[in-house]
Amino acid sequence: MLRYLAALHERATHPPAPPFAFEWEDLGPGYGYGPAFGHWDLVHEMIDELPSCPEHVRHQLLNDLRLQLPNGFLPGSVYMPGSPSAPGAVSAKKGAAVFDRGAQGHPPLWVVAADDYMERTGDHTLLQECFERAARQIGWFEANRKAQPEGFFYNDILLHKWESGVDDGVRFDGTAMGPKACIDATCHVYWLCDTAARWARRLGKDDAPWRARADRLAGFVRTRLWDEAGGYFYDAWAIDDPRLRTAAFEGIWPVVTGIATPRQAQRVIDEWMLNPHRLFSPHPIATVGVDDPKFSLRMWRGPVWNSMTYWAARGCARYGRPDAARALLEAALDDTAAQFDRTGTIWEYFNPFGGHPEDLERKPYTKRNQPWPDYLGHNPLFAMARLWEKSLRTAGGF
Repeated sequence: MLRYLAALHERATHPPAPPFAFEWEDLGPGYGYGPAFGHWDLVHEMIDELPSCPEHVRHQLLNDLRLQLPNGFLPGSVYMPGSPSAPGAVSAKKGAAVFDRGAQGHPPLWVVAADDYMERTGDHTLLQECFERAARQIGWFEANRKAQPEGFFYNDILLHKWESGVDDGVRFDGTAMGPKACIDATCHVYWLCDTAARWARRLGKDDAPWRARADRLAGFVRTRLWDEAGGYFYDAWAIDDPRLRTAAFEGIWPVVTGIATPRQAQRVIDEWMLNPHRLFSPHPIATVGVDDPKFSLRMWRGPVWNSMTYWAARGCARYGRPDAARALLEAALDDTAAQFDRTGTIWEYFNPFGGHPEDLERKPYTKRNQPWPDYLGHNPLFAMARLWEKSLRTAGGF
């Protein structure tokens, strides 16, 4: 399976073409709205390839960052010439790439890939540019995605544009529209600020403005978005009205980003990530708890995205739980391999109960109501395998 994945990465890589100065990698040859670049798919591809192809990762990072507009907005998906019309997007005209310029960005997790790249390679020549891009993006979030009274939101709640990357997410069913704090957006901007603070220190700059932002957001999440009775994190509107709570996987982000206190993290890991009635399905992690009334075998409403399993395991590693990381990764990799043996492809997402991915729903209101085959963007299987191997060698923590 991993040899096949390596070949997919190669097939998905194209020669330089505007707006990219370097070779660029798409979401996978099976993606039906491609060729397309970007969103958080690219972050997972970079993390996956890093040890083997560091120069390629450097090029993808620069391709991504140099799309940033002067106001700090970093585009999400870029539809290249030849792309068919994607849902909610204008197809690329002949000879020109098309991307959104303000309504739909993407989770700013590129800072994690950039950090991993610099730590792995020792190449800090990109540090200044990365810091400047991060600072500019923080300014854009503060001007355009600031929630009241605190935190940040994705415009899923306003426009259903799905810039969170979680299309048709259950959290937004029946919620009142408004700039309310989303648990994922707030955690992602925290990670952006926290990373900017560390990068500022490395550059000999004042880290106080970025550290203050990060600390303020962390305190808000730990107190305002935490439900002590249930041991889980929720969006602001679900904290205010328990009737709007769903067992959506996004509540794990404070563990992934390091915001959660040690006690909060252990509760999320034990009571949610490892709970078979919630997120620990036979192929973990379910994107909605299996006992939740809104769970269904439809895209992002129950099925498993291996990228989210990777982030969950990385969160477990952060809090010294190699046992939990190992359990998540081993189950996910085993079923992914089993489905590969059966079908000869790597699927966009998977059945949480180990059933056939091709039987899952995608978007019933579109022509394609089935996961895409040969999909790279949410399958960082090399990274998952590396983290699994590390968990085997580690007794008490990473």
